[in-house]
Amino acid sequence: MKQSNIAILIYIAGVIIGALFLDIWGAETNIKKGLIALGWTALLIVALFYADKKDQ
Repeated sequence: MKQSNIAILIYIAGVIIGALFLDIWGAETNIKKGLIALGWTALLIVALFYADKKDQ
């Protein structure tokens, strides 16, 4: 399995955990939860960049 696919699967698992347990998309969302989601997405972008760089 390619590293980029593994990174995407880990990201999706994190999004599901964030939705179910941290209630990131709930009505009572604050700035801390938003920054956590933004940071998680930034980590995905960095992981995809390095996975693509290693594949080439």
